[in-house]
Amino acid sequence: MEENTQTNNSMPQSDSSQSNSNPLEGLEPNVAAALSYLIPPITGIIFYLIEKEDKFVRFHAFQSILFGIATFIATSIANMLFVVLIGFVLAPLVYVASIVLWFLLMWKAYNKEEYMLPYLGKMAKDQVAKQQ
Repeated sequence: MEENTQTNNSMPQSDSSQSNSNPLEGLEPNVAAALSYLIPPITGIIFYLIEKEDKFVRFHAFQSILFGIATFIATSIANMLFVVLIGFVLAPLVYVASIVLWFLLMWKAYNKEEYMLPYLGKMAKDQVAKQQ
């Protein structure tokens, strides 16, 4: 009888260092920061939770979260004001301003600028500084 003592070396070995690596390792910080604005606040939350070290990415991710919430509140208020007819003027202004600001934030992040929105930027900066 022949004993089969052959070991299977074709199985991939698990490397514990790979499980601890940063999922954003292949992305440049400016690209990651710009992508955090893609679908605010959802992508902001994702990038904020994934990125633990880069303050630039964390700042833009947190600002994206705050921007998404503020935009949601502003559009909700504008939509509620349709009842008193001012919403017909206010809602389109809020929509256009939100879209322009959204593109501006992505552009500034991609160009490696730490552009701070009034109030929200300061809150994001303080939050990132507190976490480090």
